[in-house]
Amino acid sequence: MPDPTATPLPGATPWSQVLPERLARLTGLLTDIDDTLTRDGAIEPEALGALRSLSAAGVPVVAITGRPAGWSEPFALAWPVAAIVAENGGVMLRRDAEGRLRHDYAQAPDERQRNIARLQDCAAAVLREVPGATLARDSAGRLTDIAIDHSEFEHLPPAVIDQVVAVMRAHGLNATVSSIHVNGWIGEHSKWTAAAWAVEELVGRSFKPQDWLYVGDSTNDQLMFERVPLSVGVANIARFWAELRVKPAYVTAGERGRGFAEVAAALLAAR
Repeated sequence: MPDPTATPLPGATPWSQVLPERLARLTGLLTDIDDTLTRDGAIEPEALGALRSLSAAGVPVVAITGRPAGWSEPFALAWPVAAIVAENGGVMLRRDAEGRLRHDYAQAPDERQRNIARLQDCAAAVLREVPGATLARDSAGRLTDIAIDHSEFEHLPPAVIDQVVAVMRAHGLNATVSSIHVNGWIGEHSKWTAAAWAVEELVGRSFKPQDWLYVGDSTNDQLMFERVPLSVGVANIARFWAELRVKPAYVTAGERGRGFAEVAAALLAAR
């Protein structure tokens, strides 16, 4: 349900205005996880119900997240999704034909090993140079990146978040800000490359962004908002609206999992 006290976002097009014919041609759905499907780290019932409905209708869903592989593993097994690509495109998790969890990596083993020392050096520099910075509590499950908590358990002001990003980039890392963490990694992978990788592996043909829909909630979704024509922000994207250089094409009335369920319902109704 929409929040009756919410102020409409300037320039936002309500998801309710999407044309059904745009949805009827779609192959599947790509989505962020934190604060798009979840609240406080747990999937919302509306989002889980929507995933089940999409799966039953044969609509593939790929979740792409900055969360670590270790955190994502139980969800890749339990949720009705085609795959979860974790660590901003670094690791893809999916069930094999026997239902066992399979891990695929964007980088070769020797490259990942070389990057570990650089990532650890950068993490140490952030903790040393940025007052109040702490590693994300899910850091033990990370295989290809580092993360600093800014809103999950700790609360860093925007200026301090900017300091974290600056230190990561000074160490040669890519750095993005999600709704809960600042993520840093080495390599060319991103949510965009994750989408292409997952679609080609799972569907067996090249990724055409016009054939997919993307749902997100934060500044680290901007690359997807920019490159996927049919992009949607759940209503809690209001927190980042003023900071977004690229905004989603549509915004739902509901927040988090309820917003995702709005998207799924419209897509299924149009098929």
